[in-house]
Amino acid sequence: MAFPRIVMESEEEDHFEDAFEEIPVPTSIDLPSSIEESTIGLYLFLSNKFSEALDSLHPLYNKSMYHALIYGIIVVFRAFLTLNRQDIQMANTTMNEVLKTCEKFRKKTSMISSLSRLIYKKGISIVKEEEFHAELCYAQSLSLKASLILLQEENMFSFLKSGINFGLSYQIYRDCQELFLHLPNYQSKTQKHLAGGIKFGIGIFNLITALVPPKVLSLLHFVGYPGNLELGLTSLYEGALSSSINNILCLLTLFLYYSYISVTLGTGKEKKHNLEALLLSYLRKFPNCVFLVFCYGRLNMLKGNFDYAELKLQQCIFLQNEWQQLHHFCYWELMWCYIFQQEWRSAYHYADLLCQHSKWSKASYTFNKAVILTMLPAEFVNSVDEDISSLFLKVDSLKIKILGHSLPVENFAALKSQRYSGTTSWHTAQPVLELMYIWSGFRIIRKRQDLLSLWLVLIEKEETVLPEEQNKDYQIDDKCLVYLLKGLCLKYLGKYWRAELYFNRVITNEKTIKFDTYLVPYAYYELGLLQYQQGNKNTAIRTLKHIKNFKDFSMESRLHFRVHLALQQMTKKK
Repeated sequence: MAFPRIVMESEEEDHFEDAFEEIPVPTSIDLPSSIEESTIGLYLFLSNKFSEALDSLHPLYNKSMYHALIYGIIVVFRAFLTLNRQDIQMANTTMNEVLKTCEKFRKKTSMISSLSRLIYKKGISIVKEEEFHAELCYAQSLSLKASLILLQEENMFSFLKSGINFGLSYQIYRDCQELFLHLPNYQSKTQKHLAGGIKFGIGIFNLITALVPPKVLSLLHFVGYPGNLELGLTSLYEGALSSSINNILCLLTLFLYYSYISVTLGTGKEKKHNLEALLLSYLRKFPNCVFLVFCYGRLNMLKGNFDYAELKLQQCIFLQNEWQQLHHFCYWELMWCYIFQQEWRSAYHYADLLCQHSKWSKASYTFNKAVILTMLPAEFVNSVDEDISSLFLKVDSLKIKILGHSLPVENFAALKSQRYSGTTSWHTAQPVLELMYIWSGFRIIRKRQDLLSLWLVLIEKEETVLPEEQNKDYQIDDKCLVYLLKGLCLKYLGKYWRAELYFNRVITNEKTIKFDTYLVPYAYYELGLLQYQQGNKNTAIRTLKHIKNFKDFSMESRLHFRVHLALQQMTKKK
């Protein structure tokens, strides 16, 4: 059978094609060989040899559970990367086959008897080590299939079907964790992979269930499984330190949490693991791995080392061309590096590249490009043949839907674009200040006092022209935006009492704000974090709980996630 070989995408579409050469396929493979050979395929992938990795794994992916699992991970990742319909369909077909392969090696039980119940009745000795591995591979594959369902289908039925699969996967991991404690010593080299697989599964599910508010968890069929954030992070860290085949997945999940989720949603008080030292140990083994180099660039960006971050992100772009969509992640980070430093021409360059080449969120990319152009001279805008008003007007038509709903960040961009498409209803820096806040920009630059001061100057310039506001409808809203952002900068500069003053100015204008109603609940959130930072825990909790009284404002779901995590952090027992 011929299968597609991955080739570089054309400018018109992000489509991959495959073709495998004739490779003699053995009829069977034992567990140690399965793990060893699958690890070689994984290492090829981590060396940016994506087609070679797939070629090495495919011949045995219907005969070896680990070949199937690693092959499935790569194919599903590719589908999420390209968002190409054919790649998504191929990933879906592949995962069906992967699940069948894993099923062949699982302990045969009745429909009403789980593995844990069977072992409880007959003893753990009835289970072969290979069958334990099969349970974990099946659980991981089920999670991949569930995530793919959400990508492929956009209806409530698919959401529920995906939730059921996630719930089943979680239950298998929990059973395996419990059974592993009573596992006999198989005296094999493969047992460490059981431990690593369990740490990955338990870690990632504890992370998910700790991050997601209870109402959403109930829809995902995680009822009765409260997550523990620190347990999740610790399990992943231990998994990343291990020599199991899942160690790289543990590392990348930790990176995703600390570098994105925590930055966007966290309080900054979460337990810290030495992610940088861990990442450097992996980079010594895979110095040119595009994923690891990207992670190191992002970590340096979060530390405020923007020049070095830019070098690492540029290195990522030149490391491989086979999957050009990986370049888009670099374009996004580079755009923000330059926004933080107010280097608008360079920021525009990468925003424009995203608009041209990436499918992920055309609405957001177009909005970002238009916002950046508002900070550039008219001569430059004309020289690149752009029209700011036209760009803002395009945003709404570029929105996408997931499960029948538009993305909150795209809804926000479309709403603001309606106003900014006019030329007289806003001040010069207003769009970029709002963009910085929505994408947690001020939090990212908090370690760079020089840049915070630079942005504070921009905010204070806006503050001085507000009394001259001609558009009376937006005057109070615009003042409150400036107050919120000035309070945020003052907080990160250590001027707490002044920061609190500005947050309270927003709150006292609750009844007079006409359009940007998100400002008041977000001001309560920032005030609550400030109070907690100063040691006023009970006051902070009361402040955050007040946010539940606000409904139907922009970025509401994001704030509810933030409040959920903040309260969880503030109320946990030491």
